[in-house]
This record gives sequence, structure tokens and C-alpha cells, in this order.
Amino acid sequence: MSQYLCHIEPDRLQFEADVIARRPNAVLLDKSYFYPGGGGQLADRGTLQWNGSEVKIDRIEMEGRNAWHVFDESDIGKAPGDKVVASVDQDFRFMMSQLHTGLHILNALVYQRFEGSLVTGVQMAADGTARIDFDLPSVDNNELRKLEPQLNSLISDGLQVNAVYLDAAALSLEPGVLRSRSVAPPAQDDGTTRIIDIVGLDRQACGGTHLAKTSQSAPLRILKIENKGQHNRRIRIGLLK
Repeated sequence: MSQYLCHIEPDRLQFEADVIARRPNAVLLDKSYFYPGGGGQLADRGTLQWNGSEVKIDRIEMEGRNAWHVFDESDIGKAPGDKVVASVDQDFRFMMSQLHTGLHILNALVYQRFEGSLVTGVQMAADGTARIDFDLPSVDNNELRKLEPQLNSLISDGLQVNAVYLDAAALSLEPGVLRSRSVAPPAQDDGTTRIIDIVGLDRQACGGTHLAKTSQSAPLRILKIENKGQHNRRIRIGLLK
């Protein structure tokens, strides 16, 4: 996988691009700073503008390395010009980044407190909520609820959040960075794996977008804890507004 431009320049939310291919409901750009989605995180939303016209982009569809920018249903059939100004929805990106960073903090707390429990599923939602599933067959749900104060304390601490890239040799020396039971972020073209390092707290492989500091996030509430089968425990969280 080639490195996403949104990872290289995470603060670049508007850019000019050339349209290099078209479909009735989508275009392919020569470059894109949209996050295409993955790992339970929704793709960026935004707009394309040209000559006074505009279409809304509500999702990205990946075909190999091609990121098709798919129009909102109300804009299907419109034909963007050969050159467009693309804008990533800043509020939506920020919400996803808050949720994703918060999930990493919660993941760290569960992993450290409950004997390296692995993640079995993650999904973030457009309403500012998310759920994360853990392999936790014997933990009392009340013990999981007790994590909320520490979760928010770590958010308010303003821990630095960095992205680093480990090659296979370095990755083998940190087995705890691969936290999912079934999937791992795809390797970069150079064979490295992207690691999100919340300084002093946690390091784990991830391909999503994140905050620069944990204190940029609103507090999080643990909304619900559910048993999903014999082993899975689902924790639902939401941003306090």
C-alpha cells in the first residue's frame, strides 16, 4: 500500500486536483487527501468545486490503488470539470479522529488491565459514537464501566500522538502493537507498518486518522456494554457534546 497523502499532510483539507477518470456517480483524481476509510473508520466526506458548481462526496471506494470519489445521491449525473478544488469536511474528519484516538486509549486500558485481551471488531459511526469488541469471556461488565474516568483523565492529560513506521524486524520486537485478533493494517510499499504512538501510554498498528494530542478530544462516555457470544464483549462509546 502506498502511503496515504492524508497521513503525510493530515492538516491539508483543501487541494486542487485533476480529474483523470469518470463514472456517472464518481470521479478519480490525480491525487487525494481524503481518508478512504478502513479499520472501522468511515471515509472522509467533502466537496468538489469547479467553475461555480459543486458536488458532495459522501464516500470513497477503493479499487486497488484507485480512490473513486463517490457523489452524494442528489449529485449523481453531474460532471465535474477537468480541474477541481477538493475540500475535506473538517468537522467530520475531526469527529472520526476523536473517536479513533479515544478507541486507542480505551484499547490500551483494556489490553493492560485484562491480560492482553485482543480486539475482535471496531466500527465508528457518523453520529459520534463507536463500538469496540474485545475477547473478554470472564470480565464483569462493571469492571469495564470503571474505565471511563481513567479514559477521560488520559484524554485531558494532552498526551502527544505520533505516527511512526516500523520495518518487519522492529515490528517483531514489539508483539503488542498488533492488537486485532483477525486483521492488521496493510504494509506500506517499503514493507513498513504504520504505528500510532500515544506517548507514554500505547503503541499499536493503525491506518486511520488521529489527533495530534489527546486533549483535542471531547470527553467520552461509555454508553453501553454488551455480551456478544461466549467470548466477545462490546463497549459502545460516544463523544460528549
